Amino acid sequence: MSIRKALLALAFGLCINGGALADTLALKADHPKSYVVVKGDTLWDISSKFLRDPWRWPEIWHNNPEINNPHLIYPGDIVNLVYIDGKPTLQVQRGRRTVKLSPKAHATHLTSAVAAIPASAISQFLQQPRIVTKEQLDQAGYITSAEEGHIISGVGGKIYVMNLAQDNARNFSIYRINKAYRNPHDDDDILGYEAIHASDADLINEGSPATLLITQSHRETLPGYKVLVSDEDEVDQNFEPHAPENNVSGQIISFLDGMSRAGQYQTVVIDLGKEQGLEEGNVLAVSKLGAVVRDAQSSGFFKKKITLPDERAGLLMVVRTFDRLSYAIVMSAEKDMRVGDPIGNP
Repeated sequence: MSIRKALLALAFGLCINGGALADTLALKADHPKSYVVVKGDTLWDISSKFLRDPWRWPEIWHNNPEINNPHLIYPGDIVNLVYIDGKPTLQVQRGRRTVKLSPKAHATHLTSAVAAIPASAISQFLQQPRIVTKEQLDQAGYITSAEEGHIISGVGGKIYVMNLAQDNARNFSIYRINKAYRNPHDDDDILGYEAIHASDADLINEGSPATLLITQSHRETLPGYKVLVSDEDEVDQNFEPHAPENNVSGQIISFLDGMSRAGQYQTVVIDLGKEQGLEEGNVLAVSKLGAVVRDAQSSGFFKKKITLPDERAGLLMVVRTFDRLSYAIVMSAEKDMRVGDPIGNP
């Protein structure tokens, strides 16, 4: 199911029961009766004006099979909360006609339509950051030299690669292997390695070494860099937000941009992946562990220590999964998020 379908349902396939939806899915207490869509809105933003938990929009339209007449959402549209047969419903008003939206919408790719999430939130994935395992590194090719002994290679330059897997593959990507991501509970357990995408190349001559021609360059390409078959799994913007099927528990172990804390739309690395059942679109809650403080009414020099309750820090949405790790975007941030913050089901 595409995000366009899910996201149309996201904000507008609402059918509310009093002040709340089925299964505790509730409207915000201060939800508007109508809202005019403006340029720059996203479906997540619009949904959050009505729903207490905006990520749960797919649940809303699943409860509304009677809604039809699919339409996309555009700036200038007016979203109205009305009652039909005693049931509150959201409708979209365009000009002189009013239509109800449907999860059965057929996506029409028009640039003016409201996006699901900001394009800037996934822009860093356009250069294909990747997490690789030790086994993948051991089997990867590596640049042994460049044309005419060049140290740095760019577009149009030839490189010579040893240990290259040439089984019908013609397109390769070149990576600088950066830091290792370690299990926060076992420092000897490496969950994966951050691979920084440097360039892309085409195979022009097989052999040992094989000869490749660099066709795209994002960063300087140096001898020793690893060469892997190009990853064709592009980041799909068509997420359908949903909770993990199983109970999961992990933590933030790094930030993709090297920052020490994260806010809205930044990307974090979490120690959960495909092996834990995670998939793209999963929504996770981030918590801040309650601080340990001294009890004000305790007597004596060493006052009793108490732990304050954990607090919600925000929500993440998984955008790319690997074996034991995932990238996730911060969709809402009530507090700064830091490495070590626990994550779990929303």
